[in-house]
Amino acid sequence: MMVAPPLIFAALAALFYFGMFRDNPDELPSALTGKPAPAVEVTQLGDKPVVSDAQVRADGVKLVNYWASWCAPCRVEHPNLEQLAREGVTIYGVNYKDKPDNALTFLRNLGDPYTAIGADPKGRMALDWGVYGVPETYVIDGQGRIVLRFAGPITDSVLENTIRPAIEKAAE
Repeated sequence: MMVAPPLIFAALAALFYFGMFRDNPDELPSALTGKPAPAVEVTQLGDKPVVSDAQVRADGVKLVNYWASWCAPCRVEHPNLEQLAREGVTIYGVNYKDKPDNALTFLRNLGDPYTAIGADPKGRMALDWGVYGVPETYVIDGQGRIVLRFAGPITDSVLENTIRPAIEKAAE
């Protein structure tokens, strides 16, 4: 009986040790990377142009960004989304489990970087996309395939070291 605790400890220590050497310990895996983006099924948000399934599958690199007005990290990443939009990057927004008035106020106050947008009030589309929470951003190539899924806010460092390289890869 005295053998079990040391064996359990050794197994946990090995698990933690090898876990430290993963490429990116903060990265959440996505089974969808390299596969076609799931269907886009959103409702209209105010009078904004609605993102469609055809747009996500059209030529050119684009981002699909899940966000919500109640999400503090979404506010943190918003200036970087606006910067990408000013640079000509197409960004489609999916407002996640939010009240329409709050979402529209968020965009009025902080700016609207989205080419088109839609609401996912019950989170059904997000479930199909494998969204863990907001913000979450997908880089999609010109064939509608997911090149990158990034969970969390797009900070300056993430923009330069993760998002921009994925955009370049998607453009190849």
